[in-house]
Amino acid sequence: MREDPADDELVRQHLAGDPDAFGALVARHRDRVYRLCLRVVGDADDALDASQDAFLNALRNLDRFRGDAAFTTWLHRVTVNACYDLLRKRQRQPMLHLVTDEQDGPVREPGPPVADHADEVAGTHDAAAALSSVPEEFRVALVLADVHDLAYAEIASILEIPVGTVKSRVHRGRIALAKVMGISRPADPPPGEPDGRAPASKEER
Repeated sequence: MREDPADDELVRQHLAGDPDAFGALVARHRDRVYRLCLRVVGDADDALDASQDAFLNALRNLDRFRGDAAFTTWLHRVTVNACYDLLRKRQRQPMLHLVTDEQDGPVREPGPPVADHADEVAGTHDAAAALSSVPEEFRVALVLADVHDLAYAEIASILEIPVGTVKSRVHRGRIALAKVMGISRPADPPPGEPDGRAPASKEER
């Protein structure tokens, strides 16, 4: 049984003129991209628009992907930028729509599954509404860390900011989310986590 080609190989096939290669990339990653958009922009219709813009931008700029980082990291960066563009167009108006499990839809992608802790962070209606109240820059880092379960180093690459800034944004996002939800404050992560994360620094505390 033939294995599905890796992302990098599909990129090479697309750049070599294969008319089906980019469609395979979209099919593989569309659910992941939509879920990220949904939790950042907070509205199902806007999330669909942002995810479509993300793939259009990816298509236009695929020749700029050099393979220095994983394709998913590059695509996350493109997606986050599409979300920022949409939020700017929307002039940061309050988000009134809630994220529900039905809106997420199933995730179908080959290879090992990517952990998504939505039920822990934004799985309930109250938590989803609270997440939409977290300031934009903190919300993006928080979603990437606690919903998409990415390590700080990968988030730093996606957002093109230092790891220390990622830690600060995630920490402050957790505090903002806990405040909105009526929790005193979130617990700091334990030291030496195996996924590459680290506890908040003294300055962050």
